[in-house]
Amino acid sequence: MKKSQRIRIRLLGLLLFVVLVAERTAPAQETPKQEQPSSSETKEMRAPSKPQKSDASQPHRFWDQENGWLFTGVGAARTLDYFSTLNMRRRGRQEIFLTNDVVDNHAAFATVEAAGTGVSIGASYLFHRYGHHKLERWTSFVHIGLATTGAVRNYCLKTAHVATGP
Repeated sequence: MKKSQRIRIRLLGLLLFVVLVAERTAPAQETPKQEQPSSSETKEMRAPSKPQKSDASQPHRFWDQENGWLFTGVGAARTLDYFSTLNMRRRGRQEIFLTNDVVDNHAAFATVEAAGTGVSIGASYLFHRYGHHKLERWTSFVHIGLATTGAVRNYCLKTAHVATGP
């Protein structure tokens, strides 16, 4: 088995593990019961409650503005990785995670990058669905960081010079 295949299998196993742990530790989704106010409480004027500060752990809509920007960032980081990898291949370097045949087929490689963005959004949705809102946001933060780091690494590599015979 090739090294890149082992890495992919381990990454898929890790993702499956995280999803299963998130499902088991998800808080029970119960709707709070509202108590009927007594007649003495209805006469009293209650002060309005203070609005809670918005926190990543508080429930929110999945397609809110912050997630929109985070998913845009993931797509931009994957696009940067796409172009940096093509640049690296043009300079004679070898791809580490994928086969060179996949990278050299531009349509297939663009599909792989788009699928990576989709998987990131899907993982964020699973965290959102099971109530892990901080992990939902951190999925995108980590993905942006790793994709950008990989792209910067690709641009920093020296051009491979093919040794010619005497």
